Amino acid sequence: MDWNSLKRDFKRHLLFERGLAENSISAYLNDVQKLQSFAELRLLNPSNISTKDLQDFLLWVNEFSISSYTQARLLSGIKTFYHFMQLEHNLENNPAELLESPRITRKIPAVLSIVEIDALIEAIDLSTPEGMRNKAILELLYGCGLRVSELCILKRSNLFLDVEFIKVEGKGNKERLIPIGQQAIHFLKIYLEEVRVHQPIKPGKEDFVFLNRRGNPLSRVMIFLIIKDLAAKIGLEKEVSPHTFRHSFASHLVEGGADLRAVQDMLGHESITTTEIYTHIDKEYLQSVITQFHPRS
Repeated sequence: MDWNSLKRDFKRHLLFERGLAENSISAYLNDVQKLQSFAELRLLNPSNISTKDLQDFLLWVNEFSISSYTQARLLSGIKTFYHFMQLEHNLENNPAELLESPRITRKIPAVLSIVEIDALIEAIDLSTPEGMRNKAILELLYGCGLRVSELCILKRSNLFLDVEFIKVEGKGNKERLIPIGQQAIHFLKIYLEEVRVHQPIKPGKEDFVFLNRRGNPLSRVMIFLIIKDLAAKIGLEKEVSPHTFRHSFASHLVEGGADLRAVQDMLGHESITTTEIYTHIDKEYLQSVITQFHPRS
């Protein structure tokens, strides 16, 4: 078994058996490439790598000062690779089976206040076609909690505005329905009916909702830059990105009393544990609880 043929087989497995998205497949293949680089330095091949070799590999990778999160994700990729070798290449002993992931401290995500969200959206120049498009983009990011990748590939055929729902293609090509509010619907219709109809569209791209001036779908980097420019325009000092709008969407729903399972479904989280990070409560509310109910306050 040589590395290149194994990587080709592994890629097909991830694509057709696991149904993973292109970005996820690239991440897994990069993990295996790192292992290959380490193994070739020590004249090891995929079939004779031991658990001790993998432990040495993780120590070797750690010399590059990567975070515990990156180490855990790397180890997950290696474990997936060896599980694939057991299934498809009859590997008898899985050297990755007993490896433990590093402990990860989950950070509370940065969110924007409603006032900050409003200020960013109000800073958009609506006198230009791009401004009307950007208004619809931000209303969707905040109003539906979309990942930026989901927004970039959003299709017109997946908009059901008459019943106030959109269908989104998430991680692993999994689809989910998300309710869309009147504010987002209003500006999305303006963009589609008054702006987009007057711009050129590249052949084959007609079904994509958000396009650039040349008629191609917007990239994630472009949306990131749009938000960065707006943050600079209003003097917002917080780190802000498209994902900040997703965090804010979820946090504001949970703080408003929304059912956690409903928020999980809308975000497309596989595990409720991921959604529970949004149950953090601000310090002012905690202080008011202490003041109101503690006998020593």
